[in-house]
Amino acid sequence: MEHKIFLTINTDITALSSVLSWFEQLNQPPVITQEIWWQCQTLLIEGFTNIVEHAHQGLSVETLINIEAYRSEKSIQIRILSQGKPFDLERQLQELSEFEENHQERGRGLKIMSILADSLDYKQIAENCYCLSINKSY
Repeated sequence: MEHKIFLTINTDITALSSVLSWFEQLNQPPVITQEIWWQCQTLLIEGFTNIVEHAHQGLSVETLINIEAYRSEKSIQIRILSQGKPFDLERQLQELSEFEENHQERGRGLKIMSILADSLDYKQIAENCYCLSINKSY
């Protein structure tokens, strides 16, 4: 069973509930465990939030974000395409303190994503276009 879905949405953190509602169609029939589905939702929430709050910081709310989600027999892949400034994900992950040592209210999303995802990548794919790619196997 393979299923691929697409969404184009404005750079608006209040759209997160719409993003999650859209993502729900990928869970039909339900994935193997509720825990895996919760982890995939968390990865999407953290990824979308980081794009809105960081990659698109200072950009108009009309700036579009394209999201693709793909479900195969053994994994779910999420790709979030954004604009904005370059970002070195690997360097940022290395500079973050361990999750247990980070008592700040903010700044833990990337660490959460790196723990939950089987692979996590952020690369430039075209001029002023970047792709956050998240893969979760089950």
